[in-house]
Amino acid sequence: MYSAAITGTGVFTPDNVITNDELVAAYNAYADRRNAENAEAIAAGEAEPVPHSSAEFIVAASGIENRRVMDKSGVLDPDRMYPRLAPRPDDQPSLMAEMALDAAGKALAQAGLEPGDIDAVFCAASNHERAYPAIAVEIQDLLGAGGFAFDMNVACSSATFGIQTAADMVRTGSVRRALVVNPEICSGHHEWRDRDCHFIFGDVATAVVVERDEGLTRPHWKIRSTRLATKFSNNIRNNDGFLRRAHDQMEDRRDMQFVQEGRKVFKEVLPLVSRHIADHMAAEGVTSADLSRLWLHQANKTMNDYIGKKVLGRDPEPGEQPNILQDYANTSSAGSIIAFSHHSEDLEPGSLGIICSFGAGYSVGSVIVERA
Repeated sequence: MYSAAITGTGVFTPDNVITNDELVAAYNAYADRRNAENAEAIAAGEAEPVPHSSAEFIVAASGIENRRVMDKSGVLDPDRMYPRLAPRPDDQPSLMAEMALDAAGKALAQAGLEPGDIDAVFCAASNHERAYPAIAVEIQDLLGAGGFAFDMNVACSSATFGIQTAADMVRTGSVRRALVVNPEICSGHHEWRDRDCHFIFGDVATAVVVERDEGLTRPHWKIRSTRLATKFSNNIRNNDGFLRRAHDQMEDRRDMQFVQEGRKVFKEVLPLVSRHIADHMAAEGVTSADLSRLWLHQANKTMNDYIGKKVLGRDPEPGEQPNILQDYANTSSAGSIIAFSHHSEDLEPGSLGIICSFGAGYSVGSVIVERA
């Protein structure tokens, strides 16, 4: 058995920024139009009016202030309220692969590697642009990487599940180096017309290089241990899929986009994740005093504050549990990797930290790392 290490990370950030004020203006314009169209039914008590949103409500509910998206114009069009992305011919790179290439190039550069040094590529994301051929195989081809590639989908936990998959293959010797990429176009499967969630998601792509920890001289993070868990729940769901046509459901349907029972998710996910991390730490002999940093899934500031307090046994100090969702919003599987990539270089050798992501499924994955 070999040891595994994270030697490089990369983040692709879209150019388009949507502020809370911009988003609220578009959403409220949409609400006003819908309410005008249904004025008679609303007056008769036969329909509920679409409620307004506000920037203050968004910050209080989530801690999110901005989000990055691949297309801004379609999302902010009150007559549309979803991105406008041009279809690409089959002989051009897919959008997900293009995003992933940027993040992968940065991760490889940090690791001091060339694409040909990679033995496996995993595209781990909450949704994939198509069923086949695999986006991961396309990325492998465009990069010029060797070995093999495949897609993974464990919703918001995809990145940590991908890291364990890569680390396990490195540990057993089946590959020497693997690349885990997380291109997330969350704006495409998000419901921008629902006040309770219209502010949640953004787009991004991240990449992580996992390789054999054997004679490494450049800075890296030893993967001390990984742990995964799942527990079935319908409280975060998206019903879209390849059988939609067969079900005669091609119309615009609310349940074919992101749907969640927010209160139930809070009640059930918070103890699940806190217990998962505590059990993982106990199994590895790691105490809260040993931890220098927590890089958590970036879904909601209140959730992260709760988990951080449970894990550390106190309120986290500034910098101990970095949040990036105020600038990126929820980027599904990529959130914890953005936090790790942006807030890890300052730690000294010997420092311990935990990367943890969680979400639909339910699913939760944690990675205990040590700065080398």
